[in-house]
Amino acid sequence: MRIAHIMAGARVGGAELFYERLVTAQHGAGSAILPVMRADAARARRLRAGGVGPLQLRFGGRLDLLTRPRLRRALQRFGPDVAVAWMNRAARLAPRGDWVLAGRLGGFYDLSYYRRCDHLIGNTRGIVDWIAHQGWPAARVHYLPNFATDHGDVARSRPSWLAPGAKLVLALGRLHRNKAFDVLIRAMAEIPDAVLLIAGEGPERASLEALARSVGVASRLRMPGWSDDTGSLFAAADLLVCPSRHEPLGNVVIEAFSARLPVVAASAAGPVELIDSGEDGILVPPEDAPALAAAIGAVLGDPALASRLAQAGRRKFERDFAEAPVLARWATVLSGLEQA
Repeated sequence: MRIAHIMAGARVGGAELFYERLVTAQHGAGSAILPVMRADAARARRLRAGGVGPLQLRFGGRLDLLTRPRLRRALQRFGPDVAVAWMNRAARLAPRGDWVLAGRLGGFYDLSYYRRCDHLIGNTRGIVDWIAHQGWPAARVHYLPNFATDHGDVARSRPSWLAPGAKLVLALGRLHRNKAFDVLIRAMAEIPDAVLLIAGEGPERASLEALARSVGVASRLRMPGWSDDTGSLFAAADLLVCPSRHEPLGNVVIEAFSARLPVVAASAAGPVELIDSGEDGILVPPEDAPALAAAIGAVLGDPALASRLAQAGRRKFERDFAEAPVLARWATVLSGLEQA
């Protein structure tokens, strides 16, 4: 197949990272790929290292008069079977042509941006159901999950700064209120023998640091910023916590599954879809620091439970979220799409 992937997203983020993985993997599987992206030197280097040379465009606001015609000419030259527009801005600027236009959504977005699309793709079943309930024909809405980096072979390695016998609780994501790291910090006050590492950056850093001081856990909190080596973080940790208030998917949960790391998560939409509570993870109510603390303590205090959750998560990853089954699903769906 000939597939164009159009991404106008930010420098970092779950959708952007999966875009890179999918583009590279589809190229490796034999498809002809045109990645079109907002100008980003680091992302372009990574894509070129994976064998695909991206077209970089501005993807600016309403006054950007050049991106749309340049994108149209690039698609006409490439001649894709399918053009996939990732999220709102790409869908707004992506032209119709002699190709199927599919919009890929990773959240509950304003569907007016996708009015030119022939098909829509959601990365959770909940998003797909929601799109259909907005009036889209069910036959033109498709569930295509993400695959995550496989951390299954990363050797366990404890950081030198972690005291002997201490447990390491890991959380990853943008330091934003939606991620509810404040709830997690409050929960950590009830778990005195554990250290919390939050890998990410964002506008909530100062308030989270102040909260940690006020509840007495500042000495057990590390916030190193974004990490390009998440595998080493999973290898160091005893538990992954996803406390989000709002989480359409939760790529970090899938990555933790791959790393055989037990997971505790708040029951936002994405984790509810990913986790069978008590089987391959533990779900707790959102905004409930005592319940979150109890679940974290239960997993950290019971090695047998932690191992059982971790092994079940790995089996789910291999079945549903590893590269091979997800690539096969994308190939099957994209090859069957037709213009509306």
